[in-house]
Amino acid sequence: QLAGLAVIAFGLWLRFGGVMADFASDKKSPEYFFMGLYVLVGAGALMTTVGFFGCCGAARESQCLLGAFFACLLVIFAAEVTAGVFAFIGKKVAIQEAQKIYEDIYDDYMKNPGGKVNRTIYHYHVALQCCGKDSMEQVGLPCPENIQMPKASNCLVEIQNVIDANLHLVGIVGIAIAGITVSKSAFSF
Repeated sequence: QLAGLAVIAFGLWLRFGGVMADFASDKKSPEYFFMGLYVLVGAGALMTTVGFFGCCGAARESQCLLGAFFACLLVIFAAEVTAGVFAFIGKKVAIQEAQKIYEDIYDDYMKNPGGKVNRTIYHYHVALQCCGKDSMEQVGLPCPENIQMPKASNCLVEIQNVIDANLHLVGIVGIAIAGITVSKSAFSF
């Protein structure tokens, strides 16, 4: 139950309190961009409910509740494996979509540098620690002052690097959670 509550809190923090919150208020951020965070919150709620079944089943020594606990863990394990496979298969599409979002915002900024997009593109530059699509196009962009110039040359490359790095982290966490799920199902027997 505590792990489920922690997952819910982490998902809500990423959505509303982390760096992603700055992007959520902009019209250029499509809703599917945050779908993974909603799934994370839903998974945390499911984990909390399943944990409740496990606690009640163990306390009452109820075979029915422990059986329900085991069945739910089996479904969660299958969902984790499926999500992991889809995450690694869809990595290229995720990178392309994130780069397209940045390019659209970049193009809007170049058309109207004083508009509302100014704040959004600056948030991207701060979050990714980059500036522009090409080193020749940085003139006039709202770039963070504290970034290294070689890294600042291409945000499209940084988007790919961030997604690659975070997807590996998600994979490691997923494997750890799957291992915990298997151990919990063994204890339910």
